[in-house]
Amino acid sequence: MKHQNILVVGGAGFVGRHLVAAFAARGARVTVPTRRRERAKHLILLPTVDVVEADVNDAKALVALAAGRDAVVNLAGILHGPDFKLAHVELAQSIVNACHRAGVRRLLHMSALGADTDGPSEYLRSKGIGARAVLAADDLAVTVFRPSIIYGPEDRFLNLFARLAAWTPLFVLGSPGARFQPVYVGDVVRAFVAALDNEEAAGKSYDLCGPKEYTLRQLVALACAITGRRRLVIGLPEGLSYLQAWSMELLPVKLLTRDNHYSMQVPNVSASAFPFGIRPVLLEATVPSWLAPAGPRERYPQLRWRARR
Repeated sequence: MKHQNILVVGGAGFVGRHLVAAFAARGARVTVPTRRRERAKHLILLPTVDVVEADVNDAKALVALAAGRDAVVNLAGILHGPDFKLAHVELAQSIVNACHRAGVRRLLHMSALGADTDGPSEYLRSKGIGARAVLAADDLAVTVFRPSIIYGPEDRFLNLFARLAAWTPLFVLGSPGARFQPVYVGDVVRAFVAALDNEEAAGKSYDLCGPKEYTLRQLVALACAITGRRRLVIGLPEGLSYLQAWSMELLPVKLLTRDNHYSMQVPNVSASAFPFGIRPVLLEATVPSWLAPAGPRERYPQLRWRARR
């Protein structure tokens, strides 16, 4: 790897833990800022990874973090408001500014499939504005990735459906026809790693999607089937889907909001080929390895992996 000293903003999250581990496996020095070091304890044991407590929304702190780096990766993002502008727009611009001031020329940025400055949801609009801001930095070698929903062993998507299936006899599902093209976290990581030293990737935006399209209803049914639970899935029409999102928005833990509902009105699919010659894996070929029921002997390696032991 040409870029050997990397700052990963958002590195303590779901995608971040996999990407940081991939960089470390290649001998790169990786710095991961986090508000609370305890949140990134799964990364602390990696030999070339430094986890530091810092506020990346502090412009001066961000410049200090970027100083001396070969590249910056921005994975920061949220699914629920009200801080979309801060997380997706202001932070993206601050990272560009920090790269300028610290002399960093390589930037990889995580956007989202369907991101559009004129999109129907604040999430998609803010992601679109953020991507436009980083691509406008002509003096930086910027690559933007636009993934569909990302799944993997610690995701909050298929795993959520599997957990809910353990106690509910049925799913009352809003926006059952929403279309997705889920992409495996390992394939997303491979794309980031392949792009890092690829000069031809500069100034480009890539869609990252799995090989197969699903409706939300199909994904819920698939999660139930893989976990060995047969559950009734009742799809709601548009009006009731909106009301469900509005009512769930009032809960202390937000699983769904009206903004999410608006996002799902845009098909989360793409006809673009996966970049860098990578062949994305099929969801059905990977998910059973952590969702399918298993006996104590089969579960032991999975438990060790999740505990990073």
